[in-house]
Amino acid sequence: MRLGAVIGSVSLKRVHPSLTGVRWIIVQPMSLAALKTSVAEGEPVGDGEDLVVYDELGAGIGQMIAFSEGGEAAAPFHPGKKPVDAYCGLLLDKVVLEDRK
Repeated sequence: MRLGAVIGSVSLKRVHPSLTGVRWIIVQPMSLAALKTSVAEGEPVGDGEDLVVYDELGAGIGQMIAFSEGGEAAAPFHPGKKPVDAYCGLLLDKVVLEDRK
């Protein structure tokens, strides 16, 4: 799983029949440096390339999430099949980073 910041949502006029009524969000992935900045400032800010993520949890704009990609993104639908490349699996309320030396 990767962490990311929700920066928007997507509306579709036409979708694959198995995805009717699904909510899509736009997520900006976070590197470790962006995560440290986000934790310090209290505002999630990503620094990766934006992607569209399947969301059943109701993530809001400005929220930090954990998402899976590829084959793992389709795992929640097993044994069914859905054409999904990224899946929101966790809403994060708080992240604590500890320096280990």
